[in-house]
Amino acid sequence: MATDALLRIEGLRCGYGEAVVLDGVSLELAAGRSLALLGRNGTGKTTLIDTLVGVTTRHAGRIVLGGRSIETLPVYARAAAGIGWVPQERNIFKSLTVEENLSAVARPGPWDIRRVYELFPRLQERRGNLGTQLSGGEQQMLAFARALVINPKLLLLDEPLEGLAPIIVEELLRAIRRVARDEGLSSIVVEQHPHMVLGVTDDAVVLDRGGIAYRASSEALLRDPTPLDAWLGVSSH
Repeated sequence: MATDALLRIEGLRCGYGEAVVLDGVSLELAAGRSLALLGRNGTGKTTLIDTLVGVTTRHAGRIVLGGRSIETLPVYARAAAGIGWVPQERNIFKSLTVEENLSAVARPGPWDIRRVYELFPRLQERRGNLGTQLSGGEQQMLAFARALVINPKLLLLDEPLEGLAPIIVEELLRAIRRVARDEGLSSIVVEQHPHMVLGVTDDAVVLDRGGIAYRASSEALLRDPTPLDAWLGVSSH
């Protein structure tokens, strides 16, 4: 395996307690690249993200971020090492305002509160609103913005579009494209619906039966979605 990858996963075996969900997963992500993580329900997409963050049981394997092994680090130390996480549950501070949510976690770097307001004008309009006063889509934008202002090396987005109105989905897809493609922040995006994310990512991996079943560039899968039919039972449209 190349040594210049930002993220290197080697022989990862992981799950919850004694239950093994993924076995023998090896994967690399170069700096500045974005990856769509695809698969049917229950194939381990969230498990892989959760394992990178540090909230599962790792039975074997290595996780190397920026040349540093992080597989034994606790969650907070992985965040400090450069992992930004947008979980399905969003995990915003609902008793704080939008701006307090952002300032509570912000670290020095290119992404500051001013820039995330530019990315998500809705958040600037609601900067004085409590988390409980935001719609589901606005909470998702805030979760995304919170992950950005810690200025991570690697951004993990776990089904960021799930259950949201089409207009919000479009806003989030534009934001993902800008952050991952235009700004070159290395990213992994979990999504059930391939057509949503293949246009905003560089590469794609399909998980099936506890491992990686298929790898391709996102562009190749957009041109010929036949493998998606085979592995996911859906085409790209």
